[in-house]
Amino acid sequence: MIWLIAFVPWIALVVYVLIKVRLPRPLPGASTLMGATDRSAPLVSVIIPARNEERSIRLCVESISASDYPDFEVIVVDDRSDDATLELARAIPPNHARRVVVVEGDPLPEGWMGKPWACAQGAKVAQGDLLLFTDADTIHAPELLGRAVAGMMEDEGDALTLLGRQLMETFWERLVQTHMMAAMVFRFPNPGKPLPPERWRDAIANGQFMLFDRDAYEEIGGHEAVKGEIVEDQRLAQILCRSGKRLTVRAAETAFATRMYRSLEELIEGWSKNLSLAARQSVPRWAVPIVMPAGIVVGVLIWIVPPMVLLMSLAGFGPGGSLGVGPNGWVTWSAWITGLSVIAWSLVSWRLKAPFWVGAFYPLASGVVNYIFLRSWIRGGRVEWKGREYRV
Repeated sequence: MIWLIAFVPWIALVVYVLIKVRLPRPLPGASTLMGATDRSAPLVSVIIPARNEERSIRLCVESISASDYPDFEVIVVDDRSDDATLELARAIPPNHARRVVVVEGDPLPEGWMGKPWACAQGAKVAQGDLLLFTDADTIHAPELLGRAVAGMMEDEGDALTLLGRQLMETFWERLVQTHMMAAMVFRFPNPGKPLPPERWRDAIANGQFMLFDRDAYEEIGGHEAVKGEIVEDQRLAQILCRSGKRLTVRAAETAFATRMYRSLEELIEGWSKNLSLAARQSVPRWAVPIVMPAGIVVGVLIWIVPPMVLLMSLAGFGPGGSLGVGPNGWVTWSAWITGLSVIAWSLVSWRLKAPFWVGAFYPLASGVVNYIFLRSWIRGGRVEWKGREYRV
């Protein structure tokens, strides 16, 4: 019985995944635009906030400009970059787009965060019936825009957000991003399920791709409603849900990709700015003080303790046979948990298009992720990102 109890947390984890986790439906096929023709397709304004994005802005804008959607414009808002973002954006031809507009962002007003301010400036310039806010580190397939519009029409949504593929090219990206994506799935296990207004805290959106009906966007206050938020996408999703509007979440892994960070330093800095604030947004007020430390404790116990016990036991420093299965009880228990965890994380890595071998390094990945959780919790509302400091 003691032996079985020792496996309960991991058994519960598997049961939770099997019962709760459901991925969103994919977008409609590439040939579908709900019967729209060149004349009837709504004009889409694609708005790209960009600050110090010289290494990715050209690929992003060129991929969007190559869209085969009938009627769209691209608006790049340069958020007072310190690099060559502005010059590179101005040199990009419109291709299939009606126009490519590059806006030099105004100084950041008091009380505003950088990204909401850039998005709000882009919305003022936009002429479209639909507004798509997308990040400068994204890559769009030619059919994506049409499929997204068709998906929002199909779901009769006021807004649509996408889950795409995370591009991971370095060792640290593969380790950390697989764990971060899995953590988001555990918190939002069925993002494609419509939510009633009273469950607004469970609403989630991906700020890398948020498509709005313009009327709905303006009715909820646009980005001014989230001007003081670092995790503005999650808050926009919550406002949409709470106001009774329909936010639909779809999958587009073959047509939409993002490379968020490219080094361990960027991974730590980037995720640290979001995690604590996002966690606080998604729980009741009473849980705000405990959500981050609870997450850290659970992460350590589930993913770090078993391999540590295994190593200590093999080295002769283990706690002995206290599991009731003989002197090698702890070795057997920790070996089973560690081995099965390697298999589980290898499958997660494969699902996220990372190499299988990434799963073997899951204790290291978990250690880094828990450090990021700890760092984000300690920093609280103090955020540093791209040369700016905020106090939330």
